[in-house]
Amino acid sequence: MKHIFLSAAALLACFTLSAQKYKGIVDKTVAVVGGETLLLSDVEAEVQQMRASGVNSDRDMRCEVLENMLDAKIFLMQARIDSLTVNNDMVQGNLTQRLDWFRTQLGGDEEVEKYFGKPLYKLRQEWQKTLEEQSLTEQERMEIAGKTAEVTPYDVKQYMDATDPEDLPVVPVKYQLRQICIYPNREQAALAVKEKLLSLRERIMNGEKFSTLARIYSEDPGSARRGGELGLASKSIFWPAFSDAAMALRPGTISQIVETPDGFHIIEVIEKKGDMFNARHILIKPQYTAEDREKAFHRLDSLRSKIQEGEISFEMAARFFSEDPATRTNGGQMADPATGSSYFEIDQLKPADYAAIKDLKVGEISEPVESLDNEGYLQGRSGNLVYKIIRIDKIVPAHTATFEHDYTQIQEKVQQIKQQEAVDAFLEKKVKDTYIIIDPLFHDCEFSRAIWNARK
Repeated sequence: MKHIFLSAAALLACFTLSAQKYKGIVDKTVAVVGGETLLLSDVEAEVQQMRASGVNSDRDMRCEVLENMLDAKIFLMQARIDSLTVNNDMVQGNLTQRLDWFRTQLGGDEEVEKYFGKPLYKLRQEWQKTLEEQSLTEQERMEIAGKTAEVTPYDVKQYMDATDPEDLPVVPVKYQLRQICIYPNREQAALAVKEKLLSLRERIMNGEKFSTLARIYSEDPGSARRGGELGLASKSIFWPAFSDAAMALRPGTISQIVETPDGFHIIEVIEKKGDMFNARHILIKPQYTAEDREKAFHRLDSLRSKIQEGEISFEMAARFFSEDPATRTNGGQMADPATGSSYFEIDQLKPADYAAIKDLKVGEISEPVESLDNEGYLQGRSGNLVYKIIRIDKIVPAHTATFEHDYTQIQEKVQQIKQQEAVDAFLEKKVKDTYIIIDPLFHDCEFSRAIWNARK
């Protein structure tokens, strides 16, 4: 399913003061930056969220968090001076996402209010203020970084001359590839799934328990062991087709077949609260047969032989026979959906694709391979099953970046350095001119910026 649930225990830990050093302190102001204050509870909440997300640090994490918050307050003050405006669309989107997440984890509006000890409208106000400040802070940071001069070839050359060759970026091996793809009979596989789900729906309508059949047949491992039950959650965390179908049902009724990018479902709604619902579902995904694979491999083998014998070029064969619309029109040339680049590093290739080409030389064509397409990339899915052959057009060996061959990559590196220097210079100047107090509780912190160490 589209939704991702973190543990409720990790969520609740976000708001506890856990360190021995801070034991017995309910809350207090730990820093003042100009007219802005920072509370110990603000620091603790961020620390616990980082730990719940698996973030580690070599430094004292509370010191690191406080320093980041001090930086943010400086940017926020400047954003207000510069009259920057909040990105309301982003704030409202993030606010909705945050509220839905808490409502899902805690079990609805009433439970959220009970846990935080505040009415929902008050929580909305507090979280909206935080998100608005984050919007201004990030905009100001980008404004400062964006004022740096454009990097010239002279800047790049200076950077390379001043940098030890061992410290220059290493460019990993890259491949330029073409492919010819054939899909299995997806319509036939989808029809088989629908027939199976219709049979299960009929059994439920005739008195068998939805939960029992979900445990046996559902291919959603997270919910199958619970009889298909998903738990009370906001409709926004599911695929729209799934949410629309569930919200249209009365509790206790069974949906018709619903198709989402995950496969095909039947749904039973257990409970609805506003725009939240708890439902059971049975998910079945299309399956393909050995006959599908054999037929596709035979076609691809035949095309491979004709290309190798010179009867047709790979590019022409791709245009006429490939079933992948994204690469067919340009002669089968593959491109990374994330960057649009025609060059792939190893970790950008699908495992099956790399296994097929890793021992090939330039110009050689792989044996037929079963892999995945990029259709689900933007939806956060791995893709649909596809059979393909792949040709290597070019291999760029791993090497230390050079001015002649990797100018763009080094230019980006130099630009990042200049932008960071501009941000650092801005912070150093503003801190000197700003009224700042840091509580003795944090006086043993070794901040990464000397400007904050000097203000303890």
